[in-house]
Amino acid sequence: MDHRPDPRFAHQPVMADEIVALFAPVAAGWVVDATLGGAGHARALLDAHPQVRVLGIDQDPSALEAARARLTPFGDRVRTVRARFDALPEVADRTLDGAPVVGVLFDLGVSSPQLDRAERGFSYRHDAPLDMRMDPDAARSAADVVNTYPEARLAAVLRELGDERFAARIAKAVVAARPVATTGQLAELVRDAIPAPARRRGGHPAKRTFQALRIEVNDELGILPASIDAAIDLLAPGGRIVVLAYHSGEDRIVKARLRSAATGDCSCPPSLPCVCGATPTVRLLKQGAWKPTADEIAANPRAESARLRGAERLAAADVQGAPS
Repeated sequence: MDHRPDPRFAHQPVMADEIVALFAPVAAGWVVDATLGGAGHARALLDAHPQVRVLGIDQDPSALEAARARLTPFGDRVRTVRARFDALPEVADRTLDGAPVVGVLFDLGVSSPQLDRAERGFSYRHDAPLDMRMDPDAARSAADVVNTYPEARLAAVLRELGDERFAARIAKAVVAARPVATTGQLAELVRDAIPAPARRRGGHPAKRTFQALRIEVNDELGILPASIDAAIDLLAPGGRIVVLAYHSGEDRIVKARLRSAATGDCSCPPSLPCVCGATPTVRLLKQGAWKPTADEIAANPRAESARLRGAERLAAADVQGAPS
């Protein structure tokens, strides 16, 4: 068998040094890489931390094939499963035989190979059929969204998931031009719908529209909150959850779910002791988020919007007010 990874799926992992450092204190056990991609982070963790094994999950069969080849040298320290990350509890239950989970990693970005391979239909830089499905067997594609959503709903998607100022104008232009079949056709429609002065600022004029459609097609925000909560529930005491987000909506969800776990959803005034009986399950590893360094952004411009957050699962004895 040829174990060489697909060179098209080479993965330059974002903030790899920071992620490796955050998992350094964990005990022996499994780290679940819930978004395995090209296995850049997984390989870094396995190289740096001999006490951990990695369960890699990804819904993209091309990514999974490349990751398996890249992780072959680590032998039985690696297991991989094709699944979407909201299936994490079920995958862990049937794959790990009750072994402790000491870490969960989410990298919520789209890997460069997915963007750069024209046939995947993610990119406004290549003309290809509108697709954008992380899982190529999923029912809904970008073409379905673009050609079937009512104008108001399409505008809402562009506005809420892409922060697109001209969402209404773009949606109107798209609906008038239906059917829209290719990424090139869509990118041209978006460009023409945006006023000329705005087209000269902020990169490619279709960037936000394509981002919004990708998030909608793959329900990325819809499945995230429950997946974060499930990952925390899966962790052994002292285990860590680390999440890398690139979109403001994703980062808001991550921040809210980690803060909820860190406070136990305490309803008491912040200036007073807790009397509501809230029980935190994690401690935040940092107030706020880590950001990539200037050197990393220069080497990998796609890292610029990355925000990294993390938390550590508490043991019962570590919870303030819990019986010792």
